[in-house]
Amino acid sequence: MAPETNLFFPPKQQPLLIRLVQSVSYLVLQRLYRCDLVVSDDDIAQLRAIDSSRVVYVCNHPTMEDGMALFSLAARVGQLWHYIVARESFKGLQGKFLQWMGCYSIRRGLGDRASIAQTLSLLKEPQARVVIFPEGGCSYQNDTVMPFRSGAIQMPLQVMAQLAKQDPDTDLYVVPISLKYRYIEPMTAVIEQTLQGLEQELGIVVADMADAKTFYQRLLAIASLVLNRIESEFSLSSHPEQDWNQRIDRLRNHVIDQCEQQLDLQPNGAPIRERVYKIQALLEAEEPKTIAEDDALYWTTVRLLNFDAIYDGYVAADPTPERFLDTLMRLEREVYQIEHIQPKAYRQAIFRIGQPINLKHYVADLRRDKAGTVARLTKQLRQAVQDNLAS
Repeated sequence: MAPETNLFFPPKQQPLLIRLVQSVSYLVLQRLYRCDLVVSDDDIAQLRAIDSSRVVYVCNHPTMEDGMALFSLAARVGQLWHYIVARESFKGLQGKFLQWMGCYSIRRGLGDRASIAQTLSLLKEPQARVVIFPEGGCSYQNDTVMPFRSGAIQMPLQVMAQLAKQDPDTDLYVVPISLKYRYIEPMTAVIEQTLQGLEQELGIVVADMADAKTFYQRLLAIASLVLNRIESEFSLSSHPEQDWNQRIDRLRNHVIDQCEQQLDLQPNGAPIRERVYKIQALLEAEEPKTIAEDDALYWTTVRLLNFDAIYDGYVAADPTPERFLDTLMRLEREVYQIEHIQPKAYRQAIFRIGQPINLKHYVADLRRDKAGTVARLTKQLRQAVQDNLAS
């Protein structure tokens, strides 16, 4: 396993302490995270059926509370899991606690060799259980899944190929896990309050009650003003022939290009999210030019991540309270300049467990066509997660 450095924090799993924390995890989830765990007995049984095997759990990442929800799921299954967590979370006592719980760090956007080595080492151990968020970060969207990074399947395939040389019957499973949240109470008043707050902050005057707009019309008015303001801030003129998705995409690419230019970085064709994480890692490592410049650039990267997965039509396609508030909370982060916003009300964290994929059946394919096998399984896993979100 990789040693601890100031750039990498390995797991220091404490089984007795984890069992103690797991015993109260439901109370923590309910009291501090305002959330209930929902998972079927059949899905729990499906996980327990492969209890003696090596397992990689891949899960979508809609909110900043997902880690605690997954820890509670592990408690429900009765297992100890390892978790890959962003390095910036490993600070002070919180960092030590995360290590004790089986978490280890990853420097996103930089090809963290120590973290990769740690994952490969763990997966070679009997009964290894590792949680990976293959989207590469939080999407802030409850019902859709961002593209998966190939490493989530490439690493376990690499280990499986090595293990198969010693024992062709060795099992190593990858399990798609779908996580979504549902508010358990009517959210009309909360949506109204959130809309009113944004309208007031942006100076939007809503017509009197006799001519009141719908929630969706008001959401569009807020989003339109915010989009116009950001375009103006970054000196982008509107093109009438472009739809919102084209404007959002153009804006994201323009802003990330500006950020990279400030650090003399060359665009490398990677997804915007990976480019943002690289900038954030460099900002943390470098001596800042000035505090003001450093803070401003960091905040720009936060704004990029906030809008990375957004698209026009997300609410219109299925105007649930969750989708409304997904979008409104994005707008609140931008308008109020808040990096993390707490959930609006008590929720359920609903897990669906997909069919485990035994990688021993793909070793021959991997040897014939490594890139194609990785790409095919990555697509299959993402589709499985998305399908279970929609069910």
